[in-house]
Amino acid sequence: MPPTFARTRTPPPWFRAIGVLFLVWGMAGVYAFYSHATLGPAGLAALPDYDRRFWLARPGWFDWVYAAATWGGLLGSALMLAGRRWSAVLFGVSLMAVAVQFGWVFAATDLIAAKGALATVPFPLVIFIIALLQLAIARRGVGRHWLR
Repeated sequence: MPPTFARTRTPPPWFRAIGVLFLVWGMAGVYAFYSHATLGPAGLAALPDYDRRFWLARPGWFDWVYAAATWGGLLGSALMLAGRRWSAVLFGVSLMAVAVQFGWVFAATDLIAAKGALATVPFPLVIFIIALLQLAIARRGVGRHWLR
């Protein structure tokens, strides 16, 4: 008789529901990245002076890291819903990219001094916490054999 496992391979309903929420969050992130990547001269001219200087001062790698953060989260969500363990890897890539992206923003610029901590820190903190949560839930899914 084959051994029985205490862990089921069928994910509970909450796991799927969170996967759908992660997918919607990922789509919003990719849309934000798309808006960022396609900002043209007219959009750049419409920005306030500080934002325009900030935009122009970004290093060349910044857009690649932003893409890894958003696309990693979206693809990780899709793979999580498809029951694939690779979602944990993509969520890990996304988390690292979020840390690098916002690490540069807060360490290498004067954004907080210019706009204030209350205006600049909360949303990136929420993004980082959600990226941590995505990775933790995917790892739990791998450990419980919900993701194969």
